Amino acid sequence: MSYDWIIDVLFWIAFVFLVGVYVSWRATRLDRLHVRVETARAALDAALVRRAAAALELAASRLLDPAASLVLATAAHEARTADAEGREFAESDLSRALRAVVDQPEFVGTITARGAGGDGGEVLDELSSAAAKVAYARNFYNDAVSQARTARRKLLIRILPLAGRAPLPDFFEIDDDPPGI
Repeated sequence: MSYDWIIDVLFWIAFVFLVGVYVSWRATRLDRLHVRVETARAALDAALVRRAAAALELAASRLLDPAASLVLATAAHEARTADAEGREFAESDLSRALRAVVDQPEFVGTITARGAGGDGGEVLDELSSAAAKVAYARNFYNDAVSQARTARRKLLIRILPLAGRAPLPDFFEIDDDPPGI
């Protein structure tokens, strides 16, 4: 009696099992990449809000001249209240406003001299830290988006709907060059 058919059946069972494991692994990896994108986006949003708050604090500190305070406060307010479509433009405008105000000659010396009790230096340190964190958070977010988009271009992901209904993540492109504090 020949048992060749048992070997064939076991081979096909093992093959189907391994393909199932591989597909499951790819789906789990894609899910982890989407979670990473969402986490990085939350961190980026928090960094942007912190930078806008630091800019508003500088504008309200009475350490700037009224025109610079108005420009900075307006740009920070627009960045905080922008809708999803206008957020990148508003954040870029805030970056340009920060550079226009902060990159003036002798700005740091003037602000630290005007600040009573070292308040000017603390406000500038907070703003500098917040601006640097925006750049880092945007880089991390765009890196996560790039990896997720690369994974979603794979043939298996496209043939089998492993991405589910998750939207394809978009890059967040802004002018995030920090001011020269």
